[in-house]
Amino acid sequence: MRRVVVSVLCAMCVAWASVGADMGANANTNTNNEGIDAPSLESKLAKITQDIAQSNNAWYKQYTNIKAYESLLQEISRTQSELERLESIEDKSSRVASQILQYKNTLQTLQRQRDILESYAKNYSQLLELPEIQDVPHVSNPILIISGYSFIKSLQENQHTIESNAKSLEEILDKAKQRYEIAQILNDYYIDENIAKKAKEYQIESIEAFQMLQSLESAKEILKTSYGIYAKETESIIATLESEIKEQIIKMISILVAIGAIFLIGLFIKIALRKYILDSNRVYTANKIINIFNLSLVVIILLFSYLENVSYLVAILGFASAGLAIAMKDLFMSVLGWFVIVLGGSIHVGDRVRVVKDGAVYVGDVLDISVLRMTIYEDITLTSYMENRRAGRIIFIPNNYIFTTLLANYTHAGLKTVWDGIDISITFDSNYKKALGIATEIGKKYSKGYTEVTRKRMERLKDRFSLRNINLETRAFCMLEPNGIRISLWYHVNSYAIMTLRSTISGELIEAFLREEDIHIAYPTTKVVPTGGDGRGNKPFIEPQPIAPNASMPNPSTPPTRPKGAPDIPFVDNKDLDHGNFPIS
Repeated sequence: MRRVVVSVLCAMCVAWASVGADMGANANTNTNNEGIDAPSLESKLAKITQDIAQSNNAWYKQYTNIKAYESLLQEISRTQSELERLESIEDKSSRVASQILQYKNTLQTLQRQRDILESYAKNYSQLLELPEIQDVPHVSNPILIISGYSFIKSLQENQHTIESNAKSLEEILDKAKQRYEIAQILNDYYIDENIAKKAKEYQIESIEAFQMLQSLESAKEILKTSYGIYAKETESIIATLESEIKEQIIKMISILVAIGAIFLIGLFIKIALRKYILDSNRVYTANKIINIFNLSLVVIILLFSYLENVSYLVAILGFASAGLAIAMKDLFMSVLGWFVIVLGGSIHVGDRVRVVKDGAVYVGDVLDISVLRMTIYEDITLTSYMENRRAGRIIFIPNNYIFTTLLANYTHAGLKTVWDGIDISITFDSNYKKALGIATEIGKKYSKGYTEVTRKRMERLKDRFSLRNINLETRAFCMLEPNGIRISLWYHVNSYAIMTLRSTISGELIEAFLREEDIHIAYPTTKVVPTGGDGRGNKPFIEPQPIAPNASMPNPSTPPTRPKGAPDIPFVDNKDLDHGNFPIS
């Protein structure tokens, strides 16, 4: 504020000096009135005065307001002086009292008008007031480049507005100077011509023009001084912002080049892995690790490039991690599960897995392992056939399930086979030994190749796991059930072809059992026997006889009698019985 006041005073002094000099020069140059066309000058002066009055110039409007305000102050001063004079009269007549009341009302009206005009008619403050430069942005990242350009544009628009005001001030000053010069010439001319009335008129006109010129010259000097300071400050700010924007653009280009180089190197590594590594699962895992590593490098580069206070970030993350750990427990557990899956190698893309959650069972192939979840494709499997009756769905499994839910991997550690079992029931009077032998031979026939593959893989796994006395041969078992004897056949099969081989072996078992007269497939049936017998009618009915007290029990060494159509087959040792290896008669 002090700077503005000093500038105003200096400008007013300079303006008065310049205007006085112009007046002296005009007085000296116009002493000779010969050749003056007074009517033409009067017409020109009238036109200039009319143009000034009718112009929409803000400076002239403000000048007229200032003149009105000054006139109002003079009127108030005269009214107060007259009121004081009347109040000083000792013997006041009714006429004096009436005048005092009238002057008081007039003074109140004038004071109200003064209060209305006072706020904006004292000077040219509204036109001379320059916009304050506040909240200058600091371009510290590419996002703030837009705000920097916007701020520069606003400063340039302010400069353009100030320059427009200065231009309009120059225009009104030119007309005021012309008005003053012509009025001065006409005043001198009519004085020389002894035309007092005209001389008086143009003397007043020249005085008014001089006052206007003096006032506008003062405003011009103030505007020139303040605008010079404002322009220098604006230029400095614009230069700083342009430098910061240029620096950020160069930094952004450098970062983009670095990021591009990182991804190109990663791409070359991926191409090399596909060329020299044949295992698709390892290639997929390596690609995932490369992607995560590249993203981590990009994040680190961005943080260290645009983070001004690393300790502040560490403090923020320290406070935020406590709340996030509780609110986003499952998310963090999924990320930790991803590390366990990828680094532990328990599940790979392409593996066939079985997931159990809240009673729902899903079996499918792993399509993708992301940071938060695994994606599996539900294939047609025994589980789909027996439980879900649906297949072909995409199942999303959160990685945190690896800590809380049972996940079975059908193809872990390179194993491509699993044990599968088929159960078929035969009647009690069937030749179960022959049935066991037939089932065993059929299982060996179709699973021989898978058994050999499994044996070779197990030999390789002995270095990693404790594998002892593992029997990989196809086996068949017989189990007593309430409605017959269950033949349970177990064999090796490819994890991805369980249903196909199961269907083939099932058909072979049915056809083989149906060809044998002494093997009868058991299933729920109802049969009416009109005469006594054992339920099949192939044995005569014998009345049960009471056992005498001294009768000897049957010799346990006597072999039992087989039903019709079931030849006796001697039992083999227990070892062969456990493995289901029975000769076929």
